[in-house]
Amino acid sequence: MKMGALFLSCASRPCFGCRILSAGLALLCSLLLAACSALSAASAHSSGPLKDWFNSLESGRGPCCSGAEGRVLSNVDWQVRDGHYVVLLNDQWVSVPDEAVLHQPNLAGPTMVWPIWISGRPVVRCFMPGSGT
Repeated sequence: MKMGALFLSCASRPCFGCRILSAGLALLCSLLLAACSALSAASAHSSGPLKDWFNSLESGRGPCCSGAEGRVLSNVDWQVRDGHYVVLLNDQWVSVPDEAVLHQPNLAGPTMVWPIWISGRPVVRCFMPGSGT
């Protein structure tokens, strides 16, 4: 079967392989969109109009440091458990201390975390819920 014939049969009657291909393309597009959004927010840290705002962020645990150390979290990488935030860092759930939560408006938009590493373990210095949460 020629490649052109495969596409013709997909157009006239969706086969199982075509549905898998369509689902895969939709997933790939979703991942690319999420990556572009994260890169856009991350690039705003080091330059742009939000640079001074990022550099001024401070929690009860100290300055969040430069925005380059912040990480954008997708919705599946953070949650609320027993009234407290937890975030997924390096494949482990880490509790967010109440004093690490930033309460000012999130000008960047997405949920972000600023981890530090103590004895090889992640500890949250700052956490900012997304503007839509």
